[in-house]
Amino acid sequence: MLLPFFLTPNLETGTDEAGRGCLAGPVTAAAVILPSAFENHLLNDSKKLSEKVREKLRPIIEQQSISYAVIHLEPLEIDQINILNASIKAMQQSILKLDPKPNYIIVDGNSSIALTPSLFTGEVLVKNTVKRFSEKDCNTFNDIPFSCIVKGDSKFMSIAAASVLAKTYRDEYMNRIHEEFPMYNWKQNKGYPTKEHREAIKKYGVTKYHRLSFRLTL
Repeated sequence: MLLPFFLTPNLETGTDEAGRGCLAGPVTAAAVILPSAFENHLLNDSKKLSEKVREKLRPIIEQQSISYAVIHLEPLEIDQINILNASIKAMQQSILKLDPKPNYIIVDGNSSIALTPSLFTGEVLVKNTVKRFSEKDCNTFNDIPFSCIVKGDSKFMSIAAASVLAKTYRDEYMNRIHEEFPMYNWKQNKGYPTKEHREAIKKYGVTKYHRLSFRLTL
């Protein structure tokens, strides 16, 4: 059963990303502030939900949240700053778009994913110098404290809600660009490194949506 909040029921936001391991398409992050009384028995980590359930939850989260934001970071920027830093930056930007401003931030991630003070000031990390956090570590971005929670999307409602929005918005994006390049079958594989996707890259080459810093072929 998901918990309603980590530390405070007052304007706590959860954030998560989708598409980190893909060969094509953006990395997408979402941040969500849920009301303290929010309940939905369907809500869970988006990876544990069917597409049908995720699509059912999306409008519920959008309509009932206090605030939410979704950010896509494109392959060009992923290639410039690496996927880890791009994931962090996307989460950071989604949080900065929230209105009202959150009082506390909980981030889905393990020890290699953390929101760093340098990114929160708007600087771009160009080297893999991200500070490592454990589940209980906490730092501040100005006056907003945050924690990184291992498997947070299966523990807390706001992170689970963010995971659903990140996944559904990214899937929608991949379905759209599939129409432009149907030979890669992004509508089905969503840009992940399936055998079919890698073979299509071998046959047709790369597109503007592929991440050139990734190993794209077998």
